[in-house]
Amino acid sequence: MLRTLGLGSACLLLVAFRAVAQPAPVDFRRDIQPIFRSSCMPCHSSAQGSGQFHLDSRKDALRAIQPGRSRESRLIQRVSGTASGPRMPLTGEPLSRAQIELLARWIDAGAPWPDEPAETPAKPLKHWAYIKPERPPVPQPKNAEWVKNPIDAFVLARLEKEGLAPSPDAPRETLIRRVSLDLIGLPPTPAEVEAFLQDTAPGAWERLVDRLLASPHYGERWARLWLDLARYADTNGYEKDRRRSIWKYRDWVIDAFNRDMPFDRFTIEQIAGDMLPEAGPSQLIATGFHRNTMFNEEGGVDKDEAHWENLVDRVNTTATTWLGSTIACAQCHDHKFDPFTQKDYYRLMAFFSNTERIERRYGDTSVKYIEPVLELPTPEQESRRKELQAEIEKLEALLGTGTSELAAEQARWEEGIRAAAADWTPLDAATLRSSSGTTLREQPDGSIMASGANPNAD
Repeated sequence: MLRTLGLGSACLLLVAFRAVAQPAPVDFRRDIQPIFRSSCMPCHSSAQGSGQFHLDSRKDALRAIQPGRSRESRLIQRVSGTASGPRMPLTGEPLSRAQIELLARWIDAGAPWPDEPAETPAKPLKHWAYIKPERPPVPQPKNAEWVKNPIDAFVLARLEKEGLAPSPDAPRETLIRRVSLDLIGLPPTPAEVEAFLQDTAPGAWERLVDRLLASPHYGERWARLWLDLARYADTNGYEKDRRRSIWKYRDWVIDAFNRDMPFDRFTIEQIAGDMLPEAGPSQLIATGFHRNTMFNEEGGVDKDEAHWENLVDRVNTTATTWLGSTIACAQCHDHKFDPFTQKDYYRLMAFFSNTERIERRYGDTSVKYIEPVLELPTPEQESRRKELQAEIEKLEALLGTGTSELAAEQARWEEGIRAAAADWTPLDAATLRSSSGTTLREQPDGSIMASGANPNAD
């Protein structure tokens, strides 16, 4: 076919062929950034900072890159092994020839680094969690009669976009079962189902929902989710896993849901209820949120180490529950993605470290810090305790009052104790011997002295 073309057409065809044969331009995000992230940035990033050299910053990367001169760029020399010092990456597989050629072509093209001025380091994009949400406009679906609230409008608009139609309304037996399981976690009784079927007056659904919201089971159902966040348990968690008496906190959470406590009050009382002016038993119980840490009763536990573990748990759980963020990363370094520094982490821990620590001895050698105990008697128990305390004080006062008869009786008792000493007769040992080498000698007063070898058991 070339014979049928003129000279000019043949030249154009040759130019076009050469253009196609040229490799595609190197794209930083598509070709270079993946190499940096997989092979270089595990060590050389602002989060790691090995050698104080960061490849997530163009300004810092230019310390090893000479745009337009790949052979003179230390980056190419180190990854290809032609420079002094170890070949990079220091750990893991070396870069392939194709990867090195991509880096060289990118540098020869001027090392373009899009979307960032050359004089400023790269900044991570703002996480969606820190972007203020904006209320979207409510769509206007075609079947407007089906819509009963704005949520329906969004659902129906998407269904219409996909060419789908809403399912028909569920039977009333199904509806009452669904809403009962959702709100109180229990199925409706046959009588409740029948009553709902018979209630055909306007507002029947609303009356059903109001009845379920007023049920004490509502708080029980929804408190479970919060108690999971608060790591609630009725036992200590470690080794022996003995029971703990913390059910009053569980009941406080249930009651807060049933009373529809405002969330700000719900938060304040659990985080710092004991610091509120004139804090009562309810506010003190609420701070049980911080007392849900596990308690290790094992004999070899170091009390200060265990206390440290409790502090870490309280900081991490409080942040996870209320901030929805993994602040635990800042325990070891500034957070890579969220605006928390390591200093922030230990500032927060300082609040929890100010709480009271009570030492209690377990056995002969083990000492542990225990949690403060909050006594919460019922009104009947409190009344009975006051009666018993008054009786105890009366008897103690009587016992503390000396009389001539008591003094004479004590003198006779003391004399009897002294006289009893004469009734003891020391035994003389017929034979003294040891199975493991200890030397035994009888003393003048009849006692036996062990000396010499000191075996582990004898």
